[in-house]
Amino acid sequence: MRRRVWCGVGWAVLVTALTLIVYGSRAWAGPSRTGPSRSGPSAAAPAAGVASESAGARAVAGAGAGADVGVPAIGRVWPVGVRPSVLRGWEPPATPYRPGHRGVDLAAAPGSPVRAVAAGRVAFAGRVAGRGVVTVELTGTGLRTTYEPVRPSVEKGTEVGAGDVVGVVAETGAHCGASACVHWGLLRGGTYLNPLSLLPPWLLGRGPSRLLPVLTG
Repeated sequence: MRRRVWCGVGWAVLVTALTLIVYGSRAWAGPSRTGPSRSGPSAAAPAAGVASESAGARAVAGAGAGADVGVPAIGRVWPVGVRPSVLRGWEPPATPYRPGHRGVDLAAAPGSPVRAVAAGRVAFAGRVAGRGVVTVELTGTGLRTTYEPVRPSVEKGTEVGAGDVVGVVAETGAHCGASACVHWGLLRGGTYLNPLSLLPPWLLGRGPSRLLPVLTG
């Protein structure tokens, strides 16, 4: 009789232990990690309504850090407007033949005046690959700036000062596709440099305020 009782007790203990092992392990395992939770949005997703910083703002904000050594900040005006939006910034390629963006794209309406950022001499004014291009050699620097697509109003050999109009933004052949813009480049020999390096902090909006020249024409 006692043996039957102890056997019954033993089986009850064994069943209870197995139940705790099976269901207890499931309870402690937590939700499956093989897929995203359905209870709400992922914690890694950005909060709705938080605007991301534009590429143009980053380009201007980082112009000081990305300035090329040996490029004097002799610019006195932006090529277009007073402080245009930078649609695409300077993205130097890893090697001379790798993809990149060898200049900056500035928002500008067709017909807007394009100005020399600093004093120099026009080295080229004409068409390249179907686009109007103006190249200005900057006085005493060994540097030259390029502007495209432009309808030139100057000729090769013309002396220009900072702020002088060299052409207007072309209606066709836009470098930025659907958006009208001016592609502004800077070179020393065959090496492309960051054209924003030519602009002093007060023109980039990172220094003490100064009165800007009144531009006409």
